[in-house]
Amino acid sequence: MYELIQAGAHSYYINCPAKIGVYAADPDAVYLIDSGSDKDAGRKVRQIMERQGWRLQAILNTHSNADHIGGNHYLQAQTHCNVYAPGIEAAFTRFPILEPSFLYGGFPCKELRHKFLLAQESDVTDLAEAHLPQGFETLPLPGHFFDMVGFRTPDGTVFLADCISGRDTLDKYGVPFIYDVAAYLQTLDQVEALEAPLFVPAHAEATSDVRELVRYNRAKVLEIGETLRSICGTPLCFEEILQQAFAHYGLTMNFEQYALVGSTVRSFLTWLKDSGRLSASFQSNMLLWHASA
Repeated sequence: MYELIQAGAHSYYINCPAKIGVYAADPDAVYLIDSGSDKDAGRKVRQIMERQGWRLQAILNTHSNADHIGGNHYLQAQTHCNVYAPGIEAAFTRFPILEPSFLYGGFPCKELRHKFLLAQESDVTDLAEAHLPQGFETLPLPGHFFDMVGFRTPDGTVFLADCISGRDTLDKYGVPFIYDVAAYLQTLDQVEALEAPLFVPAHAEATSDVRELVRYNRAKVLEIGETLRSICGTPLCFEEILQQAFAHYGLTMNFEQYALVGSTVRSFLTWLKDSGRLSASFQSNMLLWHASA
């Protein structure tokens, strides 16, 4: 764990639960792609960079989930590096209480105010203002989160953030977190068409051919949609739908899973409604979801 692996002429990744990318064309101006989950991850990254004789220039956050920005605060305090994040992700990175609040739909209870969902704040600048190395390309990858991006480095290595999950993860957890299902499916189409010598997803093995895994992720999304539509064969409120989804996928309810899976199920219900496959009605002051005729 936390092994530095070379991915291209000047590109590397640190093998950890949410892979951290490294671009080191110049030892005096090295860029990180994400920073890990917490202070401990940041410390291990700093130790790797010291062993390599590298100076951290900036952290480029793909998105603002806590397991990708958790090392920002420590590394910024230690190295005075810049931190850049795209669009809405910059606001969430600057004010990380937004993540658990968004997931829960209100002020998050203490069971949701922990490092997995609530990182320390960073002094962050919008990615559009970053002075990236020549040939460094930003790849919009919305869907998993608001304005998530990936990066293609000048040696061709593509860092894909959270736009695809590994087979084992999908099979184990059943319902991957997705904010915007329609945008996510469009991102999968985009990624399937990409060519690169190496793709580095944050939560799957690095590979030279990502197409099969993209298709597996797409099939999983479509299967979840059909499962939820089937659950709504009779009018149900959200809590009943969520209960049946947990039972179907063999999940165990707690505050964290309620927030993560619940947010995803709401997003799927929106996608199904907007595409005409579900309808919604208000009865006795309850919002009920039901399959469209």
